[in-house]
Amino acid sequence: MKKVILIASVLCVAVISTACINNLAVQDLNNKAKVYADKGDYTQAIERLKSSIDLDPSVFETHYNLAIVYTQAEDYINAVEEYKKVIEMKPNNADSYYSLATAENNLAVDMEQGRVRMNKIDDSLYTPKEDENNKTEELSEKEKAYISELYDYAVQNYQKYLELNPNASDKSEVEAQINKITDAQNHSIEE
Repeated sequence: MKKVILIASVLCVAVISTACINNLAVQDLNNKAKVYADKGDYTQAIERLKSSIDLDPSVFETHYNLAIVYTQAEDYINAVEEYKKVIEMKPNNADSYYSLATAENNLAVDMEQGRVRMNKIDDSLYTPKEDENNKTEELSEKEKAYISELYDYAVQNYQKYLELNPNASDKSEVEAQINKITDAQNHSIEE
């Protein structure tokens, strides 16, 4: 019986020690990522945050910081996906909806301007290489439909932000952005 208690105690200490080491490693990676992001080295920041997520995928702040760095790097494809994960983790975090809406809006603009395209085979999004980035190439009907969806989602997420944060200091700016998107969509429908 004493052996069982001793073994259980050793296992408990090992689990707690491993958790503490992981927490320290996650925090260290997150701190390094912040330093890189502050310097504008988004590639290194993203790598550190991904490594942190590999160690502990349950840390909300790591996912949120990764989404922010993707946004800073103007990689709206990945930013949108990461913000969606963030919202799954904490569905009542108003700032996540605002950030997702901004990323969706920017992704739609990038698609309209040919900086992001949709793969004709599997509908995945990609950033064309500079020699492929040909503004004269017409957007496909699927791309146009997806752009419209992105704008719709952006409006919905801005509205969710205001719903969760009714006294937001930037309420008038967010309402103006919603109106701008809605007006632009109504204008494109009329054409």
